[in-house]
Amino acid sequence: MTANEKLILIAKAKVLKALAHPTRLWITEQLADGERCVCEFVDLVDADFSTISKHLAVLREAGIVEDDKRGKQVYYRLKVPCVLNFMNCVEAVIEARVREQSALIE
Repeated sequence: MTANEKLILIAKAKVLKALAHPTRLWITEQLADGERCVCEFVDLVDADFSTISKHLAVLREAGIVEDDKRGKQVYYRLKVPCVLNFMNCVEAVIEARVREQSALIE
């Protein structure tokens, strides 16, 4: 592995780590419908503002979302919407695994 390949793999792992939390995955999927205010996530997730802000900061630092401050409100949107295509692939892996496990039971 070259030094450049290693850097690319580290960057990929950072994105995957950012998505490796159920709340952050849910937030990412919610942003598929368009931008949302932090306050909306606080109500929808039933978590405090600081918890949601931390999750959004992880997603922002990984390059998954971007923010736009408007007065006292901060709105988030997907920076690269194709990240959701990856979720389709993850779901396909889960479905294949379930089929394999079902075949073992039968």
